[in-house]
Amino acid sequence: MKTRNTPFRGNKAALPSKPCVSCGLPMSWRRSWAKNWTEVKYCSEACRRAKSPHA
Repeated sequence: MKTRNTPFRGNKAALPSKPCVSCGLPMSWRRSWAKNWTEVKYCSEACRRAKSPHA
């Protein structure tokens, strides 16, 4: 079993989040984004394709 600096204990409120550049909805950190969380801008493939803010 791996040990992490900040262990996840099932509390999703403790995970970092940021708004989607396209739709503005908050997106929570995902393990698959761990290595590039600073570069993640879009919450979904659909938002990435749109690439313009919805107003």
